[in-house]
Amino acid sequence: MKKLMMMVIAAAAMVSGCCTVCNGPKDSGTTFAKEALAPYVESGQLPGAINVFYKDGLQEVTCIGYADVAAKRPITMNDVYMQCSQTKGFCGVTIAMLIEEGKVGLDDPVSKYLPEFKTLWVHESTSNGVKRLVQAKNPLTIRMVMNHTGGFPFEICAKQGNIKGGGWSGGAPLRQTAAIAAACPLLFEPGTKVQYSNTGIDIGAAIVEVVTGQRWEDFLKERVLDPLGMTSSSFKPTDKQLKTQVEMYDCVKDAPAKYRLQADMQQRPYNGEHVFASAGAGLWTTANDQLKFYKMLMNLGVGENGVRILKEETVKELLAKSTRPKGMGGYSLGLTAPEEDTEDAWFGHGGAWGTNCMVNWHRKELKLWAVQLCGNPRPWDKARAEAEKKFFQYAIDNSGANAYTGRVQ
Repeated sequence: MKKLMMMVIAAAAMVSGCCTVCNGPKDSGTTFAKEALAPYVESGQLPGAINVFYKDGLQEVTCIGYADVAAKRPITMNDVYMQCSQTKGFCGVTIAMLIEEGKVGLDDPVSKYLPEFKTLWVHESTSNGVKRLVQAKNPLTIRMVMNHTGGFPFEICAKQGNIKGGGWSGGAPLRQTAAIAAACPLLFEPGTKVQYSNTGIDIGAAIVEVVTGQRWEDFLKERVLDPLGMTSSSFKPTDKQLKTQVEMYDCVKDAPAKYRLQADMQQRPYNGEHVFASAGAGLWTTANDQLKFYKMLMNLGVGENGVRILKEETVKELLAKSTRPKGMGGYSLGLTAPEEDTEDAWFGHGGAWGTNCMVNWHRKELKLWAVQLCGNPRPWDKARAEAEKKFFQYAIDNSGANAYTGRVQ
């Protein structure tokens, strides 16, 4: 019955006036990114990369180099990779859905859904530098766990990379992650500082589980991935999918990148028994699937297939602009976002191994970048930035857009 209901909702969205985004993008015919990146691929410094520029229906897609250098397997839009922290935005969307439906409130205390968070303790430094535990004065809210102001560390003890089976996709299921976090002292009083934290986002996902009665990954699939047609995204890629994996490499200065079997925080086997869904960093995907998610954000809740999963105002108020107090930097619900939503404002997220996607909903612009690289240097960044400028100027020159605002009249 639930599946049938989702099909009805999807069908209704297709005929409800959303089809301004139903038609696929037009190939720009440009090669700005390819020309910029080619020297670094030829030298071996950049094993392979995917780059997408999009504006108002015009799109440049670049797949250059290899997903596996040793096997000489070219990189493609359908190759799978771990998007790491870009998973946070997916959790943000699921929280936004529950807020939109009136099932949770942005400033609800976390303890309303997870009672173990009712009494929290904070590490407080004394005048002589000795730390002591004091009871938290401020209630911990959903807003705080989703925008990194809750006071949690980057990861809980069970998900450290020096633990076999730990890392971003290992360690513990979401509800257990939340319970461990609740038992540990906070780094600061909730809502007063910023500490980037996968743990906070995992707590947000645990709240989704309590409210919906579903595993978070099942709710995500039912309400986000399936409606948008993201059929290649999951927390446990199949053996068949992993044959198309974008392999990981270490950046090396002035020399070819070096193959890396795995990272401490991303341990093989990638679909083993130690793997749990992590909302902070854990979703495997493809560039094609990522485009579907970020174009939905760019189109204020409507997928490129015409299916609406969020209201316009929900995206504008909860995702496209910061939910932090002014002066604490821009971050919304699992997404990097501006403090003020202006014509020039971009929002989106990056991931640990170099994946990144940002969108501007005002000007209908998107820029996606996918590599699997650890460390620095990354000398191609400047050349790619120049290619980006060239593409968006080309798109404006060939679309009838206003040269000042970049918007189609």
